[in-house]
Amino acid sequence: MNLLTVLREEKSSRLKGGIYHQTQIKLAYNSNRIEGSKLSEEQTRYIFETNTLYLENGEKTTNVDDILETINHFSCFDYMLNIADEPLSEKHIKKFHYLLKYNTSDVKKSWFNVGDYKLKPNIVGGIETALPSDVPHEMKKLLETYHKKQLISLTDIIDFQFQFEQIHPFQDGNGRVGRLILFKECLLNNIIPFIIEDEYKFFYYRGLSEYPKVKEYLIDTCLSAQDNYIKMMDYFFKIK
Repeated sequence: MNLLTVLREEKSSRLKGGIYHQTQIKLAYNSNRIEGSKLSEEQTRYIFETNTLYLENGEKTTNVDDILETINHFSCFDYMLNIADEPLSEKHIKKFHYLLKYNTSDVKKSWFNVGDYKLKPNIVGGIETALPSDVPHEMKKLLETYHKKQLISLTDIIDFQFQFEQIHPFQDGNGRVGRLILFKECLLNNIIPFIIEDEYKFFYYRGLSEYPKVKEYLIDTCLSAQDNYIKMMDYFFKIK
């Protein structure tokens, strides 16, 4: 059974409880949580299913941007499904960023450049990323090199993710955009996609940090995440 076809069909029919429903919640929760969102998986589920939010464990305040970026992530995923079988482009990547940051407080910052490449340099995890003036060239070069490959493997997609993070083209939101790209490119190339879960973010970050020296750390983390997604597919599709 073709996963992309099923995800699109369930999206169009608004089927509840299926693999599209579960993927939306798990990808939005884990990807946002890795980047510091305080929303729980149950709150994320509640937002997706009811478009409302409940406060748990005596909470009295919730960051509005956490809520908006969760809702926006659902839209990003739907857009990704719509263009999943198209070659990855700068237009797609910028649209992911625009949809993710739409209506958040970052929109009000003129220097933030929502939906376009960063205007200010940034250092992430103690590592210098590409300077703003170099980002357009570096992104074009990255995509050109990637599209020259005859047959895209999972390792190629992971390698693209690492290089994307090294460039860090946006002021913020790079990790979430990068993980949407991972999912999209797996669907495009008939590779089972995966969701990096928040509980494994240490291994994920270590994998990115050590990738130039030991690629296996990041690859093994992604393969483990892929195994978890296979289990979910097995439940819905009864894969043998």
